[in-house]
Amino acid sequence: MATLNDTVRRILSLAREAGTIEAAAARDLVTTYLLELGYKVEIQRFTFAPASLRAFPLFGAGLGGLALVLLPFLGSPGLPSWGALGVWVAGLLALIIVVTGVGLGWVSLGEAPREDANVIATRGNGRPSRWIVAHLDSKAQGHSMAGRLVAVWTASVTVAVLTGLTLLRLKATVSPVWLGVGAALALVAGFLAGRGRLRGQSRGARDNGTGIVAALTAAEATSDPRIGVLITGAEEFGLVGARVFARLSSNLGEAEFVNLDTLDEEGNLYIVSHDSRGDRLARELELPLKALGLPTRRRRLPLGIFVDSAPLARSHARSITVGRLTWKTLRLIHTTADTPDELSFDTAERIGRILASN
Repeated sequence: MATLNDTVRRILSLAREAGTIEAAAARDLVTTYLLELGYKVEIQRFTFAPASLRAFPLFGAGLGGLALVLLPFLGSPGLPSWGALGVWVAGLLALIIVVTGVGLGWVSLGEAPREDANVIATRGNGRPSRWIVAHLDSKAQGHSMAGRLVAVWTASVTVAVLTGLTLLRLKATVSPVWLGVGAALALVAGFLAGRGRLRGQSRGARDNGTGIVAALTAAEATSDPRIGVLITGAEEFGLVGARVFARLSSNLGEAEFVNLDTLDEEGNLYIVSHDSRGDRLARELELPLKALGLPTRRRRLPLGIFVDSAPLARSHARSITVGRLTWKTLRLIHTTADTPDELSFDTAERIGRILASN
């Protein structure tokens, strides 16, 4: 039987972009390891639209184009005051509809669908009451996770400013200074969002090799049939694997999900919940996790970050994500620099053992 260290080393040697040969090879390594531990393993296959990652760049480009159309209505006294409101509301609504269709995979933009899969591991014949979750895939983009957050925040500020200027136009024309501010924000937002396209490959050591280490450590540390392991695919393309699992499963309201996503060796340990059910689970696990001796915080999900616990929470399950990271970590993940070089998995292994026994 291969050791956990050997299995992880081989997984992290692969750039695991969902729907590729490398992702399939990594999934085979995880499956073999779980089978050798005595788990029953189901491979839950699905297809997804890789164009989903183009949703945010498309939003940025559309926002910039919409601003160019809007500005004359804001600053020209010869145009009707309600014209700006009509252009802004209709344009923003149309943009949101298109971007949502692309992001959810309803619009392919001419790209062929890819196949990926979830790995579902259980013991015994009953349904697990706790699922340990981690996503297997990785990706590299033109900006890091930190860059994406800045882009999302900039786009949000741009929408807020342009909305405010549109409402102001109902009373008076907008000054050239504010027109310049709106135009500059739209250009910057479009540029930053455009950097979200795929570029290069990442071995995803932190995001999410560390989560895989924690999940497999938990799997190794327990033989309790009440604990199952869910290794999701295509998380980086819009949480596809978790959404598929939630859609095809029944009675998830009776289960709890602990998603493990980015467990670096620096920073606070975050326990992220999405609703009151998740809040209760977060409080229950906070004390055992504090035994690690790390600064621990319970919080909600920040704007611009997406995790597998969210679609599972929408299925009325108690669902949280556990992560440990800093701004430095965010600057590495989703880039080619997210490698296992000099990275310790101590935090991930310790969290895995705690979750297997609490």
